Amino acid sequence: MAGADRKTRDAAEIYLTAAEAYPALEALFLEARSEISAGFRVFDIRTRLRGRGREVGRTWADLIGHTLARGVSFRLILADFDPVVRPSMHRETWRATASLMAAGEASGRPDLLSVIPAMHPARVGLGMRLAFWPKIAAKLRDEARRLNGLEAREAEDQLAHMPGLKPHLAGEHPHLRPKIWPVAPLIPASHHQKLAVFDRERLFIGGIDLNERRYDTPDHDRPGRDTWHDTQLLIEGPAAREAQAHLDTLLSVANARQEPPEMRHLLRTISTRHRHTGRFRLSPKTIEKGLEDAHIARARKARRLIYLETQFFRSLPVARALARAARDIPDLRLLLVLPGAPEDVAYDNAKEGDARYGEYLQAKCVHIVSKAFGDRAFVMAPGQPKHAGHKGRASLEEAPLVYLHAKVAIFDHDAVIISSANLNGRSLRWDTEAGVTLTEADTVQHLRYRCFAHWLPEDAEDAYFTDETAIAAWAALADRNAERDPDDREGFVMRYPVAPARRFGRNLPGLPEELV
Repeated sequence: MAGADRKTRDAAEIYLTAAEAYPALEALFLEARSEISAGFRVFDIRTRLRGRGREVGRTWADLIGHTLARGVSFRLILADFDPVVRPSMHRETWRATASLMAAGEASGRPDLLSVIPAMHPARVGLGMRLAFWPKIAAKLRDEARRLNGLEAREAEDQLAHMPGLKPHLAGEHPHLRPKIWPVAPLIPASHHQKLAVFDRERLFIGGIDLNERRYDTPDHDRPGRDTWHDTQLLIEGPAAREAQAHLDTLLSVANARQEPPEMRHLLRTISTRHRHTGRFRLSPKTIEKGLEDAHIARARKARRLIYLETQFFRSLPVARALARAARDIPDLRLLLVLPGAPEDVAYDNAKEGDARYGEYLQAKCVHIVSKAFGDRAFVMAPGQPKHAGHKGRASLEEAPLVYLHAKVAIFDHDAVIISSANLNGRSLRWDTEAGVTLTEADTVQHLRYRCFAHWLPEDAEDAYFTDETAIAAWAALADRNAERDPDDREGFVMRYPVAPARRFGRNLPGLPEELV
């Protein structure tokens, strides 16, 4: 077990990147005795097996079939997505569902498999949908045009896996077109959690989903657009039992059919549909924001060093809480690790309003904490120690960025929060999220060391790990790396480039920050 004591209820096994997490998940499926319950945003059983799972096959389809054939039940809540705004993700959810059901049939025990493609029940009000109708119609036209450009058989197959889109298209291939009425629904939230419970005793939880895109190694020695840094935990005890209760009740809670069960160990974000959808309502009803409250409460208690890794840093309440802590505690320091740019901006050249609004909010949040902490803060973006071969948002000082997806918060040597939630309004107020707080001293210290050491040169000195010297040491390393040829850099430490985010970002007054 990695740096933890199995006898301690708070003990945890810690996995950095899918190269560590995927083999661990395979082993958990092989070791399960009677039941597995899970909730993921993405669960693609075409993903290759990389650990002990290779004893039973080549892909996760083989492992799922083997698990069911052994008599172990598997229940999966799989996130579904707005078919208008995210048609490809909606399609992949239903393809994954069909693949899982086929694996269940092949196992001979389909009765032990339950796959629930779960779209969040909240809906945008009719008045707001009418206001957005030009954008809705444009999205539908784009998807109809794409489908019309496919071969007839391929288009038919794709539409078969898009049950939420089909009712809003008229005509036949290759003459599909948007229906004018009724106005398509818009779904403002999703189930973003990533967790699995094994035999109601062991909990696998954190930020990683299952597919080939998310596979990476701690060396991050891949093309920049293929890198993916994540953190996952395996924990036992009360948190696992509460996670089981969370999964058992989630759909009823989200549909406002019951109150959420009280939790002492599992941190969550949960929202539900409003019982009466107002015409101009845009947001779901937040009923639990334990993850936001925990981050803010721990920030207020911190006295020496806060370390954060997050895909998005867009929550103004969290940024302002950190700023207050900086003003109240003169010795408090902040080490913030962000990807150099959002994935869609870096690799897909996204320029839509939501991408710009997200960058606006992130630049604002970085400014808030940087102004409050001054030289007691360092904001980092990981970059590979090699030439990018290109410029733009996908590079940092001529090196490929390492895409960071982890959600880790470490407060002094006292507590660690690991979850599926980014530090943005969407994760902390709207989407379904789940995480845990670890406070056992050895576990906290081990995780802190691993997170720090992951980005640093192998021979990193104590100054990089010590509360009083870490900020200056990391900043100096980033500056040395920027002056060197990318091939000669040490570790992954670079400065986060806030200026491009500020230039690209655009405020959208009147829209809630939770939208992005």
